[in-house]
Amino acid sequence: MASLISIDNDYKKIRTPKLNDFTYARTCYDHLAGSLGVKMTTSLLNNKIIKTSDKNYVVTKYGEEWFNEVGVNINAIQQKKRSFAHQCLDWSERKHHIAGALGASLLEVMIKKDWLRKKPNSREVIITSIGRIELKNRLNLEV
Repeated sequence: MASLISIDNDYKKIRTPKLNDFTYARTCYDHLAGSLGVKMTTSLLNNKIIKTSDKNYVVTKYGEEWFNEVGVNINAIQQKKRSFAHQCLDWSERKHHIAGALGASLLEVMIKKDWLRKKPNSREVIITSIGRIELKNRLNLEV
């Protein structure tokens, strides 16, 4: 039995990608993914800005104010004809990050405000010094 567990553990090690720039921060379609996307989603949950509801995320009353301060218009996003905010399983982290119109709008604002920059010809995203400061101040997130 012990050898089966060992094989299982080796199998998990093989399937878990190593942390590098791409697995740290990248886009997944039109929203943020990778370690940074998962950490940010976790922080949004921990700070009670969003909460889970089945496979979706719901913005709290406090979250509406928070997103407004950041520059994300929740009311406008809810009018779009697409999923508002759903869980997306990150392939490298094996945890969820925020997708849908809310995830896309948040990424768009973060790029517009130069918190993040898209790396040319890649899905990789680079966090700027401004982004590090803003994420620390707004979410108490160390990146």
